[in-house]
Amino acid sequence: MSGSISIAVLTSSDRCARGETTDESGKLISEMVKTIGGRTAAYDIVPDEIPAIKDKLLHYCDVLKVSVVITTGGTGFSGRDVTPEATGAVIEKVIPGLPELMRTEGLKKTKKAALSRGICGIRKDTIIINLPGSPKAVKESLGAILDLIPHSLEMLKGGRH
Repeated sequence: MSGSISIAVLTSSDRCARGETTDESGKLISEMVKTIGGRTAAYDIVPDEIPAIKDKLLHYCDVLKVSVVITTGGTGFSGRDVTPEATGAVIEKVIPGLPELMRTEGLKKTKKAALSRGICGIRKDTIIINLPGSPKAVKESLGAILDLIPHSLEMLKGGRH
């Protein structure tokens, strides 16, 4: 894949949205994607609410037409953790292997990796990837799949498998 890969980063966090804490995970994603030629075309923080998350995902995919959307946060068990549900409502195809790989790699470090509910999928020409909210989990999860993103985009655009 030549050229830069347009990335949108979406942080789902009530506390970050209220300005009570700084979003370290979103910043980390923006730094990590540079290693594969990624450039952050959009970055937002929204509260843990399905309509807010869905609106941003649809905007990134349908209006901005970024190549990849990477979310952080909202993949846990609390009632406010709704990022996978919002993602599931907008994707057209599921990519089960990416979250499987992230959890498998995470399990090498902690059993708690099995508790992430993040999903991945495709909407039109955009890949959406859910990551956990902590910087450590972002580094481990995104690190497990980062090198697959360029090839995934090639396949999505009709390239060889």
